[in-house]
Amino acid sequence: MSFETQRAPNVRCAQVEVEVNKLPLFSIILALLAINANSQDVRYNFDSTADFSKFKTYKWITLNSEAPIDKLTDEQINAALDAGLARKGLTKVDTDRTDLFIGYQTTEHINQQFGGRDFPWSVGSGWNGRSDSIRPVYKGELAVDMYDPAIQHLIWRGVASKSLDPKAPAEKRQKNLEKAVSKLMKDYPPPAN
Repeated sequence: MSFETQRAPNVRCAQVEVEVNKLPLFSIILALLAINANSQDVRYNFDSTADFSKFKTYKWITLNSEAPIDKLTDEQINAALDAGLARKGLTKVDTDRTDLFIGYQTTEHINQQFGGRDFPWSVGSGWNGRSDSIRPVYKGELAVDMYDPAIQHLIWRGVASKSLDPKAPAEKRQKNLEKAVSKLMKDYPPPAN
């Protein structure tokens, strides 16, 4: 009987050690989940029939937005996108004789849904600009659309989540924006068929 009494504490100690050893693994998993929850998600879609090698110039266009952003943020987004597009060999022009029209939409303050634009063109399959094709754009997202003016057609759309946070300090906002644009432009132009 004294033998069993002496073994019982050892068994409990072994169980406690196992529980303590699980704590670092649990902490690592929790940290990875937290990092993933705060990371930017970037996705894009494109017209597989478009010849992206022919696009060399672009002009900014204004897309409809239910919640326009302030002028400073607009200028920061334009500057970050201009730099990202330049790294991909695209040149900004101020004439309608351009290879691409590019516009963006944001949701800095509220969740919104987008579907319209300021010009009466058709757009790519699955997104025609009518109310029956409106898709959600969530808070903090930056959505960039590229149109081919020659065929009046949406040919590329990229969306970066968690790219805008009005509560973040200015340096953090700029860093998030540059990171989002870099991720958006990483796979532009899309692979040729």
